[in-house]
Amino acid sequence: MADRLPQRLIAHLDMDAFYASVELLRRPELRGLPVVVGGRRAVGAVVEGDWPRLQDYSGRGVVTTATYEARAMGVHSGMGLMKAAALAPRAILLPADFDAYRQMSRRFKAAVAERAPVIEDRGIDEIYIDLSDVPGVREPVGHDPLGGARALAQEIKNNVRRATGLSCSIGLAPNKLLAKICSDLDKPDGLTVVMAEDLPARIWPLPVRRIHGVGPKAAARLEAMGVATVGDLAAWPQAELVAAFGAAHGRWLHEAAWGRDDRPVVTHSEPVSISRETTFERDLHPRADREVLGRIFTRLCEQVAADLARKGYRGRTIGIKLRFDDFHTVTRDQTVTLPTQEARAIRAAAGACLKRVPLNRRLRLLGVRVGNLQREDATRAGPTGRRQASVGAAKSSPGAPERRPAAGSVGPDSLALFDDPPDTDSLGEPLRSGRAR
Repeated sequence: MADRLPQRLIAHLDMDAFYASVELLRRPELRGLPVVVGGRRAVGAVVEGDWPRLQDYSGRGVVTTATYEARAMGVHSGMGLMKAAALAPRAILLPADFDAYRQMSRRFKAAVAERAPVIEDRGIDEIYIDLSDVPGVREPVGHDPLGGARALAQEIKNNVRRATGLSCSIGLAPNKLLAKICSDLDKPDGLTVVMAEDLPARIWPLPVRRIHGVGPKAAARLEAMGVATVGDLAAWPQAELVAAFGAAHGRWLHEAAWGRDDRPVVTHSEPVSISRETTFERDLHPRADREVLGRIFTRLCEQVAADLARKGYRGRTIGIKLRFDDFHTVTRDQTVTLPTQEARAIRAAAGACLKRVPLNRRLRLLGVRVGNLQREDATRAGPTGRRQASVGAAKSSPGAPERRPAAGSVGPDSLALFDDPPDTDSLGEPLRSGRAR
């Protein structure tokens, strides 16, 4: 019976409503209630039973996650909190605690690795696991050739629950594409196994958007062609898909509909960049809100520096992202002489980038990014021990000509918004230097 199993057995593990579930561990009295996690405002002390409600929220924050009770009311991740309040006004609103979520993420991944060490990390709450060569996975149980695989997946689920107190859902399939689809079919606390012969019954009736990689624009184009389900896509002539979407994408759509995917489980990958950004509760004016924006800018630089230090990277390309009140988005970057992870150097170079942007409209979003990353141990082995470059040593990144603002478009008042003294933030407080902690 074991020879009926595919060569590869890939699992996709997805924690169930992860952020909300972590919150419910700390507040078990909220179990069974519609709870939404999102926004930035700290929840003050409340008397028992008097939790903050969505109907009392005002601002432009978004839903980070929601319990299944809130999801049943139409609330979902990424939805604006004001829109969610219209759907579930009495839902309880809790702020996100990402330190707690990261700690729980490390815990569940360690629990999985105890039983199946070949893991691809896909984010804070999901992983791929290659079970192909784990002892016992190909042993039948009774008349079920997949019995060993099911038992192993259940054992992994049990390990996660023991380590965290949380449930997860696992999809088991011959490849990553199908495993990703499967993990969402029987949530929460699901264990779904789909092999090639199960495609017609389990996968083809699903909406085409359930294929990871088919976004809203592609789905709309497919629907206009008459393709609504994965089965419709599988039956559509590949030549017509190629004609409509191009050679590479058209072929991929055809292969995906037939459940074909040969991507390996990648156990290590290097990040391209590390960034932080924030969307403001209200649009901020470059002059009237100068000090507020300066504090936010400093904090973003310090957060990026801390992320770099925690992950063991330094970077040479430092950039900013601005979104104005008309939703126009602008990015600028600089490349410094030496790779850095220091908050002061990041802020100095990011400040130089800001001087190249006309700050004549209100802002709704601000972000800071460090790219062109190098491992910290590699940078330490370099030929010089000098400190990282300050703004005076910053230069434009290769291929990106220096853009200076048009005459009169950026005055001293708007530049002063982020142009603080090199050793202080906008409130005159010291900016942390050296290695961020």
